[in-house]
Amino acid sequence: MSRMTFLEGGIWLGAEPSRGFPRLVRAPEAGYPPYNIELLTGEDGSPSTLRITLAVAGFSVDELAVTIEGGQLIVRGKQADERSRDYIYRGIAARRFKRSFGLADGVEVRKAELHDGLLAIELDRPAKDVTVKTVRIVDGEVAAKRREALPPKAARVSDAE
Repeated sequence: MSRMTFLEGGIWLGAEPSRGFPRLVRAPEAGYPPYNIELLTGEDGSPSTLRITLAVAGFSVDELAVTIEGGQLIVRGKQADERSRDYIYRGIAARRFKRSFGLADGVEVRKAELHDGLLAIELDRPAKDVTVKTVRIVDGEVAAKRREALPPKAARVSDAE
């Protein structure tokens, strides 16, 4: 049984500022090709990879392109129109498409594979190196007493107004 999981905010896909929903940029032919977005979990059970799968029946590897432009994952397809065939019925579209997805900061495309008419693109969000900086806390009362105990600085001519 499959289940639907809502992606939280802009963790993987860029979020629209007014809503917390993933920003999926729609092309003029918004329904083509159909796609799935799947959250894959790592060995520890935490979300580790996002897979976008597009149904691109009839397209070869050479007719597909996956690019990242300005924070957008863009998938393009363009089939060569074969004029030598005489179709009685043509139900498989041979048309170009452009499908784009907004990516959140830090999300990287790990790989893209074409299997049995399905283009699977895996996105990875590498863990950032955690830097810990310790800030020393100074006792404000002791520091104030030290400042009061110091002799006043001698005035210089340049300090005068």
